[in-house]
Amino acid sequence: MLRLPALVLLLVAVLALAACGSDDDSDNASTPSDSVDTTATTPATKGGCKTVEQPAPKAGAKADKPSKDLDASKTYTVDFVTSCGDFTVTLDAKNDPKTASSFANLVEQGFYDGLTFHRISPGFVIQGGDPEGTGMGGPGYSVEEAPKPDTTYPRGTVAMAKTGAEPPGTSGSQFFVVTAEDASAPPFSLPPDYAVAGKVTKGLDVVNRIGALPTKPGSEEPAQPVVIEKATLTAS
Repeated sequence: MLRLPALVLLLVAVLALAACGSDDDSDNASTPSDSVDTTATTPATKGGCKTVEQPAPKAGAKADKPSKDLDASKTYTVDFVTSCGDFTVTLDAKNDPKTASSFANLVEQGFYDGLTFHRISPGFVIQGGDPEGTGMGGPGYSVEEAPKPDTTYPRGTVAMAKTGAEPPGTSGSQFFVVTAEDASAPPFSLPPDYAVAGKVTKGLDVVNRIGALPTKPGSEEPAQPVVIEKATLTAS
């Protein structure tokens, strides 16, 4: 299943309008210094991230659809351990129960473990959660929860990718984390079509680190693998 071509097309359009400033934005991004640790016990690092192998695609990976929503009276967090560091997402079970519940459901099934951030759009978003690692995959099901018309996407927002043909608020497993100050504002002007799962409440520097990594020439594919080693759900 294609994921997020609408967002990709939007990005192409806005980058065409902002092409003159795109290089400056990239140059001004805060990029951790490169370092290599040659000790036997510490992995080599590049751009502040561990040097890891590209995981094999999990083509055909499926997950069970959630049978019920999360308890809105509780707080749910997802801790991501990645090859670039750790960050925490607090799910919005109150305002976006279907989306948050689906995200938690995938975490509980270990769906995200071993997947990658396959897309880096500097100064805009990082995107992951595709078992195929190409932007084409999903969990074998989708949920739909149309965002409110006044939904915005400030920095740290975790929202779900969808195809242009799918209704607003449709989500599978692919998600993006906003690295722009506000993806709803120019030059991106992202419309309120993407369901919000939650927001990054710890480790935004790690998200920014991933967003500052170089990409392969002519693409948004990271030049080095960025792997989600483990995602863990906690309720309180």
